[in-house]
Amino acid sequence: MQQLSDLSGCAAPATALVVMLPGAYSKPQEFIDEGFVAALRQRGVAVDVKMVEAHLGYFTDRTVLQRLRDDVVLPARAAGYRQVWLVGISLGGFAALGYAARHAADIDGVLAIAPYPGTQALQREIVAAGGPFEWRAKTIAPTDDLEREVWWWLAGRGDASQPPVYLGYGRGDRFAKGLDAMQVTLPTGRAGTVPGGHDWAPWRALWNGWLERGLLQTACPPRAGG
Repeated sequence: MQQLSDLSGCAAPATALVVMLPGAYSKPQEFIDEGFVAALRQRGVAVDVKMVEAHLGYFTDRTVLQRLRDDVVLPARAAGYRQVWLVGISLGGFAALGYAARHAADIDGVLAIAPYPGTQALQREIVAAGGPFEWRAKTIAPTDDLEREVWWWLAGRGDASQPPVYLGYGRGDRFAKGLDAMQVTLPTGRAGTVPGGHDWAPWRALWNGWLERGLLQTACPPRAGG
């Protein structure tokens, strides 16, 4: 996977990494152009950033999670990062959730901004069952079906060892109905909405609001021997 990097600027190597995954028709550069990286730096957040070219072809051939794991996350762990967060928008948000569903132990948290919630048929199935928890109770554990795996994982993640998931979307987003159902699976305070649709203005507002929570480290690590 092609990647753009932005380093923390700390004298010692950063110990936390934020991996940004764009939407289906967006490029990694847009995280820079739309102010996502600048918002981190303005707050003095001491993390490295990798913006990943998780393009539509990886979803089409169903290799996106394996490529993300082999090319980004596992090398980051091998390089010494103690924290890895996934931040994804739209289809990138779905990939972040899918990664957490299959490889939760690899990462420390997910921010899914307006993630693709699956097909209309799947969403209707969940509604007809009475909601995500009822759907899970009536459904055989899915295998090799990432959309179903995401919902199954979200509706069953009672284990505190699971990485936290944060969700945000515009109230006028085209995925809002499915995301309304998705937020039911999250603890209070882990989901939020802003005015707007499926576009960068609400996504920026959600990103800035999430950063204000202070979940990412701001102190640079000490130099070795310093």
